[in-house]
Amino acid sequence: MLVDAIRAEGFRLMKNRTALFWSALFVPILSVAIAALTNFVLKGSETKLLGDDKVPAELTDMLARGTLDMGEALVSAAGSLANPLVLSFVLIGAATIYAGDYRWETWRLISARNSRSNLILAKLGIVTGLALAAMAFMLVGSVIEGLIKAAVFERTLAFTLSGDQVGQFFALTGLSWLRIVQFTMISLLAAVFTRSLLAALFIPLVVGVAQFFTPQILMPMGVMPDAWLAMLLNPAGATDALQAVIAGGPAAAALPAGLALKAWISLGLWTLVPLAGALTWFQRQDLSRE
Repeated sequence: MLVDAIRAEGFRLMKNRTALFWSALFVPILSVAIAALTNFVLKGSETKLLGDDKVPAELTDMLARGTLDMGEALVSAAGSLANPLVLSFVLIGAATIYAGDYRWETWRLISARNSRSNLILAKLGIVTGLALAAMAFMLVGSVIEGLIKAAVFERTLAFTLSGDQVGQFFALTGLSWLRIVQFTMISLLAAVFTRSLLAALFIPLVVGVAQFFTPQILMPMGVMPDAWLAMLLNPAGATDALQAVIAGGPAAAALPAGLALKAWISLGLWTLVPLAGALTWFQRQDLSRE
């Protein structure tokens, strides 16, 4: 029965081309366009920029003529797959999936054909697939960006990946996927509690912005960013800490002991608690008016 529900939700999403475009395709297309424009502008100002001693080192590196390693570029891109822009636009599809039956008043038509938990879990399964699709398109976009950069600055291409880099790539990709799913859990809980598509879209954004400012709010109170309270309130900070652990090197060595455990618990709670709340409330919900 769960498989039937997932198949039905997937069919409905595939027919919603608007949600698919904005959730999975818009950000990669935008990123490629911005990267291409930036490279062409830098190429046109290359002589002036290289002659200026005050140009930041990061900008000088972008103008370098050496070999461009696409393997390293992919590992770097895997760490940014859950950036705020991706989260915001994947949320469009997630909110549509989670709250669509309230908006279209179709719950009463489908709830008699399957269990309520299966209906919610099917929506969750499709959202996780949507997140993977968005991440795949972002990786393709990063490859295109690298090719454009190599063509504009006449750089040679190479592709090297060590065993450690392969592990980092899959670990960072999995962590980004978990972060996206965790963020959309807030949308699921908001959709079930409010029965509103707008709430499912905007409440996670408000919560995300509030979480971003929690370190600045807590530090004057004596709560450091690596404390339990700070980690539990800020899953984005927990994700950053885990990315540093995966990347290794001096940044990972400088992290306080036990920070990784706090980060995993934070991400786990922000994923499972909203899901449990949505499932529990949905079981008790009167759907006669939908």
